[in-house]
Amino acid sequence: MHFFVTGVAGQLGHDVVNELLKRGHTAVASDIHSSIENTFDNPASEKCSYVSLDITCASAVEKAVLQHKPDVIIHCAAWTAVDAAEDEENRSKVHAINAEGTENLSEVAAKTGCKFIYISTDYIFNGQGTEPWKPDCKDYEPLNVYGQSKLEGELSVTKNLEKYFIVRIAWVFGKNGKNFIKTIVNAAKKQIDEKGSASLRVVSDQIGTPTYTFDLARLLVDMAETEKYGIYHATNEGGFISWYDFTKEIIFQAEELGLIEKNKTTVDAVTTEEYGLSKAKRPFNSRLDKSKLSEKGFELLPHWKDALTRYLKEM
Repeated sequence: MHFFVTGVAGQLGHDVVNELLKRGHTAVASDIHSSIENTFDNPASEKCSYVSLDITCASAVEKAVLQHKPDVIIHCAAWTAVDAAEDEENRSKVHAINAEGTENLSEVAAKTGCKFIYISTDYIFNGQGTEPWKPDCKDYEPLNVYGQSKLEGELSVTKNLEKYFIVRIAWVFGKNGKNFIKTIVNAAKKQIDEKGSASLRVVSDQIGTPTYTFDLARLLVDMAETEKYGIYHATNEGGFISWYDFTKEIIFQAEELGLIEKNKTTVDAVTTEEYGLSKAKRPFNSRLDKSKLSEKGFELLPHWKDALTRYLKEM
């Protein structure tokens, strides 16, 4: 199969291209940059080409997709800087990328008849309660600009297409970009280097499950090879945890792997209110019901602790 992948300079797009090439598919990798450093595992020119593309330009999107005639578009490109999205000067750009860009891509996908995979987020909900959000729940109530823009992207997909997968994820981490794990490990290292010990404050009242892009990429390609269309939720397995729980495990594993000195880091649990600082409201409840994956016969992602171990070994 022939794929068109957006956002390949990011964590997920990078891993999706690697997964496609590993399985023998061909891919057109795209991002807004004029060129990108080729870090794909199998950068064979006959299997993968790169196209610079501004997804907010409808004519450019149409030209690129019609030229390359993909069987599937996997749309990973997005504005994901949640706090920066709240700044007045960024709001139109966030909307242009996440909403209008998705509209442009879904419209041309409808013209060509190709399959379409859109990556979304639990941020389309209000983040309240303790029950896991179900994929087909329509109680949309985004808490912030980022969540609203991703919801508008979803609505474009469902309006324009029938052959689509919408995959909502949470707490994403991967090799090719910034993420929470890197932030925690680097913060601990820096404090230990400067002060001989590290003390981290992490919220314990926001609950969810991490998602490793390496594992998610496999699932997305699995989906693309079927016609089991619809809206899905996907994270790694292992139950629901807080950011505090996740941080404790990050520090434990990083110490075991020798990434930071042992017994030098303390992690203190705080509430979201006590932590403060964030411009954008964050959901307390990021629990996602993933049962639809099993019902449709898809292989679930591994336990998040296993994913964390594999990721840290790549750092």
